[in-house]
Amino acid sequence: MIASALVTIGVFLSGFVISEPAPYELFMAGLIGVWAILGLRISRSVAPLLALLLTFNIGGMLSLTVMTDMADGPMYVAVSLFLALSSVFFAAIIEAKPQRLQLMFRAWVASALITATLGILGYFNAFPGSEAFTLYDRAKGAFQDPNVFGPFLVAPALYLMHGLLANRLTRAPLNIVGLLIIALALFLSFSRAAWALFLFSAVALVFVMLLKERTGAFRLKILVLSVSAVGLMVIGLVIALQVPQIAELFSSRTQLVQEYDGGHLGRFARHRLGFLMSMEHPLGIGPMVFSTIFPEDEHNIWLKSLTSYGWLGFLCYLTLVSWTLWAGFRNLLLNRPWQPYLMIAYIAFVGHTAIGFVIDTDHWRHFYLIVGILWGCFALEHRNRKRFRPNQRNDHGPA
Repeated sequence: MIASALVTIGVFLSGFVISEPAPYELFMAGLIGVWAILGLRISRSVAPLLALLLTFNIGGMLSLTVMTDMADGPMYVAVSLFLALSSVFFAAIIEAKPQRLQLMFRAWVASALITATLGILGYFNAFPGSEAFTLYDRAKGAFQDPNVFGPFLVAPALYLMHGLLANRLTRAPLNIVGLLIIALALFLSFSRAAWALFLFSAVALVFVMLLKERTGAFRLKILVLSVSAVGLMVIGLVIALQVPQIAELFSSRTQLVQEYDGGHLGRFARHRLGFLMSMEHPLGIGPMVFSTIFPEDEHNIWLKSLTSYGWLGFLCYLTLVSWTLWAGFRNLLLNRPWQPYLMIAYIAFVGHTAIGFVIDTDHWRHFYLIVGILWGCFALEHRNRKRFRPNQRNDHGPA
């Protein structure tokens, strides 16, 4: 119970990264260290994740050797290594005790609701000093960047949506209130990547649930609740747009290509030039060096893996993403106790993989949490199949 409580606290702290090192890093570093001493078990199912992430970070260490001025490079690689170990840690403890999944998601929702509320209050200057929770007139909650704050809220929103669609309607009011708070905060982040991620994830969740639950009554319930949710969000959007400040920023952010995207040395031009440059640097150019050559950072996780982790890191990251996508797809519709958590994490992972083409997800703590949840569920499925090997043909039947 104490161990599970500590994990819950760690996940909760992931929503408060307003400065670095954040409480999350300090707490989780201590927790992982103590757990490793007391007996953290890495199974054969989790070992590939450990091997891929360690090799990925070896690529980052090698990239340091080509830097003329290391500056903050070693610290960047150290943070990358910590996040990699946190992902392996989450996978291992989920495999050891799958009941922790519910605690982890509930802690994530609680953290999201608090940081979302801070972002909303900050946006409307609800109290003195509330501007600390905004950046460039965009809500950022207890984060440093609205572009991380918005995507952080997506998985908790999916958890609330799943509860709304799968549980009894008597519990619906709490889920609806929580979902509306998160949706408003996500909207006020004015992150186009977060908007797209939320829209994709919500549609994907409904689609997967319709595939899995094929009864007419359940499909009718999903249809009615989905239409009602869309209606509420449209009404909320119309009300919000009555505020001139919101309407002006919304109009600006809804343009598909901003000036800093398509202009001279804009985002897309930097992507092209960066990939060409990476072909001549097999060890990469070193962490945070790209922004000293071009006006801004890479804003592309694939380019980031090439520049900061070299070809070795890029191949490891590509392998990790491909492996996770395939394994998650294979297990997505199986009838297992952990299936809802796998489904939510998998949809969020697919969405994060997609927005990785226009944004850098390298040091997003919740991304490594998602990866850990998925690989923990993969390990549970591997153990389940090994235990009931004669009944493998009944994978789609009751667990």
